Parts: sequence; C-alpha cells; structure tokens
Amino acid sequence: MEGAAITAEGLGLRGAKGTVFEGVDVAAGPGSLVAVTGPSGSGRTCLLLTLTGRMRPTSGRAEVGGHRLPRHMAAVRRLSALGPVSGVTDLEPAWTVAEQLRERALLRRYRRGWRPERAAQRRARVEEALERAGLDPDALPQGPRTRVHDLERLEAVRLGVALALLDRPRLLAVDDVGLKLSDAGRERVWSLLRGLTEDGTTVLAVGGEPPEDAVLVGTTARTRPREAPPGAAAGAVTPDADAVTPDAEGADPEAEGADRGAEARGPGAGGTDRHAGAAHGADAAEGGAGDALAATGRA
Repeated sequence: MEGAAITAEGLGLRGAKGTVFEGVDVAAGPGSLVAVTGPSGSGRTCLLLTLTGRMRPTSGRAEVGGHRLPRHMAAVRRLSALGPVSGVTDLEPAWTVAEQLRERALLRRYRRGWRPERAAQRRARVEEALERAGLDPDALPQGPRTRVHDLERLEAVRLGVALALLDRPRLLAVDDVGLKLSDAGRERVWSLLRGLTEDGTTVLAVGGEPPEDAVLVGTTARTRPREAPPGAAAGAVTPDADAVTPDAEGADPEAEGADRGAEARGPGAGGTDRHAGAAHGADAAEGGAGDALAATGRA
C-alpha cells in the first residue's frame, strides 16, 4: 500500500489558553520519514495528532493522503494509526504481550469496513506486524507471556509500533522517539521507522536527531522545515474555500458527521487510543491543546 503524502501551509492550532502551534508548513511525499522537531512544550505532540486527524486545526491548510483537514478528519483517521503516544495509546502494564496483540486484533472487528478474516489470516497479519516492528515475542524473557511492565523500553516501543501496524496504515505516527532510551536505543528506533518507510509507509515522528534524509518540520519560527528528498511528491494543498463544497471524491456525510459529534462527545475512530477524549499529558503544557482535541478514541 502506498504511503500518504502530507502537505500543509500555515497550519495552526489554538486552545482555550492560547496558541499551541502556528505557521507550520509541510511538504512530504508518500513513504517519507517526517520528523517533528522543536523544544518541549512547543506543540509537537498536538501537531502529530492534528496531522493524523485526531485534533482539529484552527488555521491554515493541510491535506493528508488526498484528504483535506479539517473537513475529512475521519478519512485521515482511517488511513493512519498511532504508535506509542504517551497518555493516548498507552499499553496495559499488567497484560502480556500476547494479550495486547490479541485485544488489538479483536478490536479490528469493530472498525467500519472491516472484512472478516480466518484465524490463519489473523496470525499472518500479527506475524507480519511483529516482523516489521523488529519484535520477536519468543525471544522475550517469558516469551509471549511476558508482561508489558517487564519489557525493556525499546521492546515496549517495538510492541506499540507492531500494534499500530496491524491495520497496515498508510501513515504511522510515533511520539517522543528516544524517550527513556540511550543514544543507541534512540538510533535503533529511528532506524526502525526509516525501515518502515522503505516498505512504502509514511512515518510521522516526534523527536530529536532524526536521520539526515528525514523531512524536518518545526513547531517554532526558529526551526525551518527541511525540504523533502528529491523526487518526493509534495501534492497540492486545496484552498480553504473548497471546504464548504463537496470535492471530486465526494463528501462522506456519515464520517464527517462523526467528526462533528466527536467534538462534543470526545471519542472517535482511528487507532488504539486508550484515553478517549483525554488530552496528552504534554498538551496541557502546550497552551491548552487538550481543549482542541477532536477525537482520540479507539476504533
């Protein structure tokens, strides 16, 4: 599956406590590694959630995988998946690795458009996700029965990525690359994410010291975006005025109605988010971004 192109111009988000981020420009083709940089508290996590359709931007223009934001947030959520994002997709500490994988596979049944799978197909999907994430459950201290709280940080990151990959997303988002990891561990995570892009998946990640060929996106005026690698398709950004009329692919009234309802209710589609409607812990420090959270519910 081809990755999702990401484009944005002057993208911004304001919450009840002020500006979270503003003036963000992005130009990344399918299969790019996009690194969100900037100091802590500058809105990095909120930008990640915005570009995956979980938070509604308040200014600027953006398009992800051919879908405009904020008009087609539900469509963007369907093509994207959240890997490790603290406070949103936290793993259950007392569960085993096998239990985490089983629950995530079962949740897929409740997704709109899900097609029934035979047991062999489910196993193959899980094995593929684990292989792409570089996690071998049999190599863990207690095998697949190893509990999450007994995992090393790098192993937990790989598990979180594997869970997200079960949906074979066109866009994978990962927050805080390098959190609680050594320099060597951080490099391994970036290497993992870079490898996923080689398979075609677009990866959007928050963290410092990304690979040289990553597309850099800054959340502060002092951080200039790095251009996409030569040959990467930037895609067109549709003017805001078009948002009031159906586009060529046709509006999705049910999906977009869910978007509007999500603003009032909290939970929405897309991902394995465990704290539906709750802001990421860093969001409160990023100018009240939690107030702008459109949807961080499970599928």
